[in-house]
Amino acid sequence: MSRKYFDGGDTSYTHTLSEYSVNLHYDAIPADVLKRVKLMTLHTLGVSMAARSIDLTKSAVQTGLLINGGTGGKATSWVGAHKLSAASAAFVNGTLADMLDWEDCSWCGHPSAGTFPAALALAEELGVSGKTYLEAVVAGLEVYLRVAMSVQPPAGFNHNKGWGLTSWQIFAAAAAAAKIMGLDAARTNQAYGMACLYTTIPTNLMQATMSNAYHYQHGFPAMGGVMAAYAARQGIDNLSDGLDIPYAYAEQLTTEPHREWMDRSLNEFLLMKILIKHWPANMWVQTPVEIVHDLAIEHKIDPKGIAEIIIDPPTQFRMHCYAEGYSSLMEAQFSMPYVIAAMLLDPKPGAAWYTRGKMTDPTLLALAAKVKSGQGKEHTLNDSFNMYIDGRFPEKTVTIRMKDGVTYSRTQAAHKGHPDNMLTESEFRELFMHNAEPVLGTSGAEKLSDAIMNIENQNDLSSFGIYLVSAGY
Repeated sequence: MSRKYFDGGDTSYTHTLSEYSVNLHYDAIPADVLKRVKLMTLHTLGVSMAARSIDLTKSAVQTGLLINGGTGGKATSWVGAHKLSAASAAFVNGTLADMLDWEDCSWCGHPSAGTFPAALALAEELGVSGKTYLEAVVAGLEVYLRVAMSVQPPAGFNHNKGWGLTSWQIFAAAAAAAKIMGLDAARTNQAYGMACLYTTIPTNLMQATMSNAYHYQHGFPAMGGVMAAYAARQGIDNLSDGLDIPYAYAEQLTTEPHREWMDRSLNEFLLMKILIKHWPANMWVQTPVEIVHDLAIEHKIDPKGIAEIIIDPPTQFRMHCYAEGYSSLMEAQFSMPYVIAAMLLDPKPGAAWYTRGKMTDPTLLALAAKVKSGQGKEHTLNDSFNMYIDGRFPEKTVTIRMKDGVTYSRTQAAHKGHPDNMLTESEFRELFMHNAEPVLGTSGAEKLSDAIMNIENQNDLSSFGIYLVSAGY
């Protein structure tokens, strides 16, 4: 006899998503989708290694070692090359993946920082094949996108109330982990129930404090997804259909749930619409930086000759500039004035933009102060995400006025890395080499790149860590 403890919950979305993941097979995934997830794997690994010199990276690695009880395990941290349990490695690598805010962005967050750390850690720990890994990351990205879209805030939402950017992040990891483990649909359903239980609450704490702890918000869900799948595998009672039961999940995150998103277009691969960041900065900073970079290269602009840079329209919460300097990674990464100034002074993107010295450098701060808001109506964060969901993107006009009176201007929406202006395979690889070569050396970076791009030919990923041995401190 079936038991029903609560009224409602007559849908079957959790079951549908579980069956979708279980029945997702390598041979049915289109070639362009497989190539994209391999390139996204490469990108995530590269931007994680690029964060090697950041203070919080060292703290994240040491925290991972502490929660692991020291070294020991079959999974590898992407910086430090420490052997850890899959859960500990997922924590470290999930944090690193977002450290420079350089991985990806969907309409609702950064699924790469949950999917790839969890899947690679478990692939090492359990010794699964490259094809199984690819199935898992596709499942993780697709499940994440649908669950996340089902709980987005309503139109006109005030982001000051707190938005759950990492509240649904755990599903990227849980879905990938369940697939790697080969859980059946019933156990996968329970893993999603565990993810519901361990979803973090929406909060504006990070926006209010601009703490670098923001990046830990990606490491913890990556670890939590691995643990959710392991708990389901070991055996728990009930806990099924968590995404359907009223007030078990969706209503805790939004006043207007849209559960119909959960089984929307399951014959399509929404991951192909995920944006890849071209620059180590917040999503809404990408286009203005891209425009300024291209204008500076094209016209050989000397930063010393710039009188002002106008961003029109400006973006909500992204125009902050402080004469005394910036106090954290997040505060700098979310500032158009800071990132534009950092790029103009050092066109080679990476961790060097975000050193403590750079954040209080008088030359950089003086240049950042020249970046100003235009007269157009401000793009709110809600407006911006809604445009992205609708297949558009916030269009920006950047005007650079030089001290000698010369003016340069350009309008653009779909920057490089946007789904409508995606990086080519050679551009993905070039960016990866830019980020990984200083850590692994030319030969090591090339070997890792080739291994990822041919991962479907590997029958046992338990030795994947050999590609990271030169990543140790």
